[in-house]
Amino acid sequence: MREEAVNRSSAASSFCAPAARPWVLATTILASSMVFIDGTVTNVALPALQREFNASAADVQWVIESYALLLAALLLVGGSAGDRFGRRRVFATGVGLFALASLWCGVAGSVGRLIDARAVQGVGGALLVPGSLALISASFPEDARGKAIGTWSGFTAITAALGPVVGGFLIEHLSWRYVFFINLPLALVVLFLAFRYVPESRNTQAPGRLDWSGALFVSVALGCLVYALTEAPSRGWRDPLVVGAMGCSVPALAAFMLVETRHPSPMLPFALFRSWNFSGANLLTLFLYAALGGSLFFLPLNLIQVQAYSATAAGAALLPFILTMFALSRWAGRLVDRYGSRRPLIVGPLIAACGFALFAVPAVGGRYWATFFPAALVLGLGMAISVAPLTTTVMNALDKNQAGVASGINNAVSRVAALVAIALFGIVMARAFDAELMRRTRQLVLSPAVVQQVLAQRHKLAAIALPAQSTQAEKAALKAAIDDAFVAGFRRVMLLSALLALAGAASAWLMIDRRRRSPVDHPDNAAG
Repeated sequence: MREEAVNRSSAASSFCAPAARPWVLATTILASSMVFIDGTVTNVALPALQREFNASAADVQWVIESYALLLAALLLVGGSAGDRFGRRRVFATGVGLFALASLWCGVAGSVGRLIDARAVQGVGGALLVPGSLALISASFPEDARGKAIGTWSGFTAITAALGPVVGGFLIEHLSWRYVFFINLPLALVVLFLAFRYVPESRNTQAPGRLDWSGALFVSVALGCLVYALTEAPSRGWRDPLVVGAMGCSVPALAAFMLVETRHPSPMLPFALFRSWNFSGANLLTLFLYAALGGSLFFLPLNLIQVQAYSATAAGAALLPFILTMFALSRWAGRLVDRYGSRRPLIVGPLIAACGFALFAVPAVGGRYWATFFPAALVLGLGMAISVAPLTTTVMNALDKNQAGVASGINNAVSRVAALVAIALFGIVMARAFDAELMRRTRQLVLSPAVVQQVLAQRHKLAAIALPAQSTQAEKAALKAAIDDAFVAGFRRVMLLSALLALAGAASAWLMIDRRRRSPVDHPDNAAG
């Protein structure tokens, strides 16, 4: 009994003082908000980036992809690094690196330098993101941890909602560069709070070796795959760089899988996927977040370049989506207690599919409340029903000791899904846009030189610059043709997103809460 009391006392003393816990929570909320705001507001800045740098669609894709690639590839290693080297130290390193990269983004003089800076931001995010929840878990006792995580989740959801609106205002009235500069004062506050109030903590039983080789091979595999998919529409599938990149991705992926089977502490333990619930939940995550990430990349381009929304209005257009998710999050969490995980994870993606399909309805023009608002509202409802049961399924699929690994893998899967989807959707958009633009220009009475000048800029999509020598009537006709071509591609992207959401519902129906359970599904055997 005395030894047990000593252990309880030791465990209690490992948490930070009660007076410091609000400051720990504030630190993690501000840090996570930097990443969440950056992730949502950069899409709103893409039209401004295209305009200032005369960038192609592939260029602005890389602005998003370079960040997402490093973040997804290093996320699991970043969490393990915090456990081994100190959670506060790795967290603070991530915050500092993210801030310096944000400064680099803000002063970038070309789209190439901006892409490089975004890649460094991704590395900082991979150290920062897993550290936020790890610091909360290490600082709060179990009886207060749930409330702390709920507070963190609520405040970060609010910042994610306000981020695009504030960012759109900055883009519209100042410059897109302030979208990145805003991270600097936030980072300084986070670093001050971290070193002033957050105690250092680490896992004394953390593995001695980090899986750097696995991180390297998965980075190469994803990087080569995304490069091939992103560059193929403009370079062609027979281009040596595209062929070489696609060819390198296969052996790199094979090497990653080989490393994971032999490493003593792999970043992706394949044995966990013997659980039907865990595999089904991650397959659903792959489909649903591919649909979400790929479609939301093109939405601001449509709103700003085609529908003539201001940057502020475009940032606010998704508020119904985010606020619906936030308002219904507790209600959705109770659905699992009442119906289990399977039903909400079938119904939620089905409703989300309807939301994606509604985004395919609007043409050029029309009031927001009759065009994009219903789609955003229905999509928010579908995602609200899906997210909480999905998280619960992932966390409950394995033993409690593996909850951190399960959450990290699911987070990484969602980011990889969006990473690959943006590249794939870019191909769908480019083909539909090219076909419709060529069809529409053939119907117009224009000089061959004007048509050729427009078609030569197809890689810019809706950001095509109208020829200066054309008349006002010709410019109006060309603008209408370009807008209609973009809408044609946008509709295909949204319908593809709807199909992916339906595939997510099917994976839940086939795999989650099956009667036949594998040994890993049983809590007593999961750790083995």
